[in-house]
Amino acid sequence: MRFLHNRMFVSGALIVGTLAVTALAAPLIAPHDPNAIHMNDALLGPSREYILGTDQLGRDLLSRIIFGTRISLSIGFIAVGISVIIGGVLGAVAGYYGGRIDGLIMRFVDAMFCFPTIFLMLAIIAILEPNIFTIMVVIGLTSWMGMARLIRAEVLSLKEREFVQAARALGAGDLRIIFRHIVPNAINPVLVNATLGVGGAILVEAGLSFLGLGVQPPTPSWGNILIEAKVTLGSAWWITLFPGLLILITVLGYNLLGEGLRDVLSE
Repeated sequence: MRFLHNRMFVSGALIVGTLAVTALAAPLIAPHDPNAIHMNDALLGPSREYILGTDQLGRDLLSRIIFGTRISLSIGFIAVGISVIIGGVLGAVAGYYGGRIDGLIMRFVDAMFCFPTIFLMLAIIAILEPNIFTIMVVIGLTSWMGMARLIRAEVLSLKEREFVQAARALGAGDLRIIFRHIVPNAINPVLVNATLGVGGAILVEAGLSFLGLGVQPPTPSWGNILIEAKVTLGSAWWITLFPGLLILITVLGYNLLGEGLRDVLSE
């Protein structure tokens, strides 16, 4: 019930839930084939037949945005999942064992922070073929450092608690103590950070797609819809406005959800 009394959480949950339902039901609710080309209908403004208008190839913008929701949310969730796994394991090991292991892992984290993330992403994608899988992995591999620091700090404060000492006295192994007793008790800040990270990953994917290094056409994503709209920016405002507005609402929704979780879980 605490969650229902937090306005930020409720607002964020409504936005995120609506996007999730849209992504799952995309084939059922999209009015047209998102990749169907109708040159006779190119650059039509919003109308009864094409609610959000069409692009320069006559493709229905609403249908492309709906199917793009699937791509963008999938990339956000999987990229953050990769980040949580890598950061969680390294942060937990560093915090639990301390000493040289902690120093080695944290110096590696510091070294990763020295590289500008966007340039690191661009370098990796330039080597590999830009596709959905590559984008997921690249975003996950370049965004785990903050998670590692967060979990390390939580483990450092938890490893001296009585329940951990009791488990150690009963003969529990290190891996059991870390992943059965410590990590579950450090999950609250991880959930908040991961929720905020989904919105950030979606924004990064949109930026990479806008640069032509993200999801490749004809597969629709919010970012590549925007890059295709550059050539018609002055004459077809709707192609830029609606996907850009949806990116804004999505990132806002995840930020509200994360802030609401933080408020509720800290009570």
